[in-house]
Amino acid sequence: MEYAFTFRFLLSQADHDAEALVERLGEAGCDDALVGTGLPGRVALSFVREADSAKAAMVSALADARRAMPSATLIEAVPDLVGLTDIADAVGMSRQNMRKLMIGYPESFPAPVHEGSTTLWHLLDVLVWLDQRDYSIDPILLDVAGTAMQVNLARCASQVVPAMARELRALVG
Repeated sequence: MEYAFTFRFLLSQADHDAEALVERLGEAGCDDALVGTGLPGRVALSFVREADSAKAAMVSALADARRAMPSATLIEAVPDLVGLTDIADAVGMSRQNMRKLMIGYPESFPAPVHEGSTTLWHLLDVLVWLDQRDYSIDPILLDVAGTAMQVNLARCASQVVPAMARELRALVG
């Protein structure tokens, strides 16, 4: 199976030579990724990786990227945090139709993780909701969205102070 996903990294000062970085990424096994170096100090790796599962694909890609960029910091795994347009694009419907579903089912539509000028959801939450309503959702997309969410949650969880985690776990659930 082929799994498509993207990792965005913050680079250390040592990794600002784009040509050398791309060379190291290829040598480390990231030759199945399109490398984006448009923003100074950042790199995006858009993978299409063969594996038995999205987890296997993403874990191996992260390991390869870490070998090439040991001091880089993962910013985000994509697709995970998405707006309505992103969700609509992922499932092949119009943004207007997606908005109708969100507004038409306020009690059951998944709660966003951020509301404001841009509202964001975990893609997996909305895909599962759609799948339960007989929309045909690609199982590979479900697997990739779920794994990307887990990668992002693991990245964030590493920043939580253990005492705070114990105190808040029951309050935020």
